[in-house]
Amino acid sequence: MNGVSGRMGYRQHLVRSILAIREQGGVLLSDGSRVMPEPLLVGRSGEKLREIAERHGLDHWTTDLDAALADDRWPVYADFLVTRARVPAITRAIAAGKAIYTEKPTAETTEDALELARLATEAGVKNGVVHDKIYLPGLRKLRRLVESGFFGRILSVRGEFGYWVFEGDWQAAQRPSWNYRSEDGGGIVVDMFPHWNYVLETIVGRVESVYARAVTHIPERVDEAGRAYAATADDAAYAVFELEGGVVAQINSSWDVRVNRDELVEFQVDGTLGSAVVGLFGCKIQPRNATPKPTWNPDIPDTRDYAANWIEVPDNDGLENGFKLQWEDFIRHVVEDGPHPYDLLAGARGVQLAEMGLESSRTGRRLELPELG
Repeated sequence: MNGVSGRMGYRQHLVRSILAIREQGGVLLSDGSRVMPEPLLVGRSGEKLREIAERHGLDHWTTDLDAALADDRWPVYADFLVTRARVPAITRAIAAGKAIYTEKPTAETTEDALELARLATEAGVKNGVVHDKIYLPGLRKLRRLVESGFFGRILSVRGEFGYWVFEGDWQAAQRPSWNYRSEDGGGIVVDMFPHWNYVLETIVGRVESVYARAVTHIPERVDEAGRAYAATADDAAYAVFELEGGVVAQINSSWDVRVNRDELVEFQVDGTLGSAVVGLFGCKIQPRNATPKPTWNPDIPDTRDYAANWIEVPDNDGLENGFKLQWEDFIRHVVEDGPHPYDLLAGARGVQLAEMGLESSRTGRRLELPELG
């Protein structure tokens, strides 16, 4: 596990995934047996790694990535590094014959992301890219609605994501400062468009074109040491995606917005037979035969309670961490060849959408996405 001392690597992948799997007795396989993951913590700071290992009673850590890759005891390489460090590390892991599991974006360019997918295919190593959102309850409910035909013909998707990230002066920022420096791989487009790509293509349909406007609303922020710095990366993006089948998706992403939603991200999907409003956990529906008939009249206050016309989809499945669920699927994929379609090629499609989104913003043009497979 390389980069496990970082925020995502530690909280989501180590504590809430691997350690949680160990606490439950391992990953259940199709034959009823279980496999227990054993983590090797890798990073640059031996002091941080030692402290994490001691805190959780773990035996293995190292600052020597090459030695870890050369050791046959560790068949899976998991990468949670900053994006710019990811390509060389994964390339070395592929050459060492390791199965690959990585955060996204998998690379800074589509070319590099495709090269990783090609190398993994040629080496015959199994590989997976984190697609955590589609494992969460709200989007799992949405996927079931789509597969059941609830919507009829889907017409559109509208998404709102974001929250106010403090500038760091009078109140500490709740995201690291590198997120706002393009030279360090920051920006909301490279962060969030890969998410939107896999959510849309997995649940609704492949993204065929993008028209986007990426902006830096707050040009100066204050870093963790209290120093002011120029925010060179985009902190908000407004995009229209055209999907296969004629579906239009509009998604706003912003770290400069104050929340007036039930969740930090919500999607509304409208179809001929029904609509749904979905977050990461909640899911409300309104079928065609229960749709009210509003009448526009700006001269009379509208007293209708529109929210009351929606039906909450029940939690019929247990609520589990999406990162943990995908880790279990990937471990089954490695151990017994279970299904896991979210591979490096899927990751490359996410990188492509981010890259094309930034190009659309620079040129002011709608851009069609070449199909990568």
